[in-house]
Amino acid sequence: MTAELVRGQNHTLPQTRLEIRISAGTPVVAGATLGDEHGRVPGIEWIAHPGSPQLHGLEVSRQAAAGHRLAVDLDALPEGVHRVTVLLALPVAAGGPATFGAVASPFVAVTGLDGDEIATFTLTGLDSESAVAALELYRRQGAWKVRAVGQGYAGGLADMLADQGVDRAAELAGTIQEAVARGLARSVAPPPPRTPEGDRVRHAPAPAPGGDAQPPAPAVPPAAPPQPEPLAEPAAPGGPINYAHPRRQSTAPPPPPPAAPPAEPGRPAQPVAGDATGWSMDERLYNQVWGMFEDLSRTVAAYRSAVDFAESRMDQELERTLSDPRSRIGNTGDLARQEARAKRDELTARARESLDRDLAQLAAESAVVEPALPAPYAGWDNPVWHGYRAPMEIPMALRIGDLHLPESADVRIPLLVRLPLERGMWIDSGRTASQAAALTGTDELRRLAMEAAVLHAARLLAVYPPNEFTVHVIDPAGSAAGPLAPLVRSGVLPSPPASGAQGVSAVLAHLTRRVDLVQMAIRAGAADSLPPDLDPAEQLLIVNDFPHGFDDRAVTQLRYLADEGPSVGVHLMMVADREEASEYGPVLDPLWRSLLRVTPVADDHLADPWVGHAWTYEPPRTPPGSAVLDDVLARVAEARRTGHR
Repeated sequence: MTAELVRGQNHTLPQTRLEIRISAGTPVVAGATLGDEHGRVPGIEWIAHPGSPQLHGLEVSRQAAAGHRLAVDLDALPEGVHRVTVLLALPVAAGGPATFGAVASPFVAVTGLDGDEIATFTLTGLDSESAVAALELYRRQGAWKVRAVGQGYAGGLADMLADQGVDRAAELAGTIQEAVARGLARSVAPPPPRTPEGDRVRHAPAPAPGGDAQPPAPAVPPAAPPQPEPLAEPAAPGGPINYAHPRRQSTAPPPPPPAAPPAEPGRPAQPVAGDATGWSMDERLYNQVWGMFEDLSRTVAAYRSAVDFAESRMDQELERTLSDPRSRIGNTGDLARQEARAKRDELTARARESLDRDLAQLAAESAVVEPALPAPYAGWDNPVWHGYRAPMEIPMALRIGDLHLPESADVRIPLLVRLPLERGMWIDSGRTASQAAALTGTDELRRLAMEAAVLHAARLLAVYPPNEFTVHVIDPAGSAAGPLAPLVRSGVLPSPPASGAQGVSAVLAHLTRRVDLVQMAIRAGAADSLPPDLDPAEQLLIVNDFPHGFDDRAVTQLRYLADEGPSVGVHLMMVADREEASEYGPVLDPLWRSLLRVTPVADDHLADPWVGHAWTYEPPRTPPGSAVLDDVLARVAEARRTGHR
C-alpha cells in the first residue's frame, strides 16, 4: 500500500533498490547529495547532478526535464553514507519560471523496480523558492527510511547546497546550471502534445534479468510536456501571417488504424506503419517516429544500466574477495574471481539478449515505416520525391538527418523537427572531435557544410506551399558558388547570394526591418498597417563562412535576428566554424546556444530529451548521381511562378 506523505512524515523502505520518480509542470534540474550521519556533505564528489550524474549506487538525469527517474541502490552507496537528499531546482534559462510558486506543485514518488509506489509526496506551499530539498532517504538503526522534506530556498541552488555544508556552494551551483544550459542547447526538442486518450502502440518490454541480479532501473526522465502552441498572428495585406501549425486539438484525435493480425504465441507482433494516434496518416507517422526514438533511447539505457550493474557487482565481489585473508589459501581467491567474472558475463549476456530482441523489433518497424513516410519526413532516396508536387499546407515536421546509437548502428531514427521552425540551425564547418571530421580536410568540410545547408533549404522550400517560404543567402566572399548552384540556377531565390560588405549590410537591414515592423504591428494589434511590400512568407537566411565579412554592426544585427526572428517567422542557418569566430569571445555564446547545431559529417553531439544519450547524427545526402535535388527545385520554382500546385 502506498504511503502518501506530508512534510516531515517518514516511512520505512521495504527494499534497497529503488527508483525516485519526479513530475513537475515545467523542466526542473534534479540532483542528489550523499550525507554522513550528521547530514553533512563531505565534498563535491558526494553530489550527483547533470554535470556529474553518476555515483556508486546513484544515478540522476543529465539534463533539465519535467519528469525524472533517479536510480538508487542503497546497498551500493559508499561506506559512510547515511543520508541521500533529493534536490530540485529551476534552470536559470531565460524565459522559464523563476520560482516554484509560478508552477504546479512537483510530485515525487519512491517506487520499487517493478514500478509499484512505496511512498509519494506532493511539494505544496512553495512560493518564492527556486530550489527545494524534496525528500531524503536516511539510515536509522540499520534500516532505511524515506522522509518528506519540502524545504525550499529563495536563494536557489547555491543556498541549498551551502545549507548542507558544501564548500564553494555558489561556484558549484553555477557549474550545475552551466551543465544544464549545455544540455538544453544540444538537446533535440521534445515531441508535440499527445492526448491522454491514446498513444503509439507499444510492444511489451523485454523482461529484465531476473533474481537478485536484476540491475537498478536507469535514470531515464520521460519527455517534458511540450510548450503551448503559439497563437496565429493577425492577417497582413496579401494573405494571413500565421506562424503556428494549424492544429486541431480541441478534441481527441482518432485512434490508430487497426493493427496487424495478432502474432503467434512466442513471436513478436508484426509492425505496421501509422500505429499512433493522429488526425492524419502524416501525424500518426510523426508520432510513430518519435515513439521509436523514445523506445530506442530507453531500451539502450536499460542495457547500459544492466552492464554497469554487472561491472559494479563484479568489482564489489572482487573487493570482498581480496579483503578476505582466507582467499590467500590455495586457489580460493582464483575460484572466487572466476565466479565473479562468470556472473558478470552471464548478466551482460542476458542484457544483450534483451537488447537484441528489442533492436530486432525496432528494425522491423523501421523497415515498414521508412517507405511509408511522406516527403517532408522521407530521405532523399525515397521514391516519394519522384512524384513530388507542391503542397497545399505546411506539414507538421521536417527531416533534417538521421540518428543512431553505437549499440544500434543499423537502426536509424529520422530526426524530425517541428514546423514552423522553433530554432535556427548552425551547420558546424569546423573540425570536430568525430572520426569522420578528423579524416576530412578543412576545405572539404566547408564544402560539405554548405551542401548540407542547400539540402535543408531545398527541403524547406519544397514542403511549404508556393511562395510561403523565402530563402536569402549571404556569401561574403563568394566562396560557396559551387554548392549554391542548385538554388541559383533553379530560380527559387528572390535575389542572387549577397556578397561583399554592401551586400551583407543590405540583406541584414532588410530582414531586421521586417522583424521590427511585424513586432510593432503585433504589439499594436494593427497588422493591417504593414506595408504592402512586406513579404508575408517565412524567411530563412543562410549565412556562409561567418564571421568573414561581418563588422560589429552586422554581428549585432545577426544576434538580433537570432533572438527576435523566430517568433515572427525569420530564421537563421549559420554555416560557420566557431573557432574562427572566437575573436568575439563570449558575446556570441547566446547566438550559438540559440541554434540547433548539426554537422556536415557524422558526429555524436546531439542528445535525446528523455535520457540524454549522445546520438550520432548523420546529415542528409542525395543518392550518388541522382538528379532528385534539381528536379524538386525545378518543380518548386515552377509552382512559385504559376502559383499552381
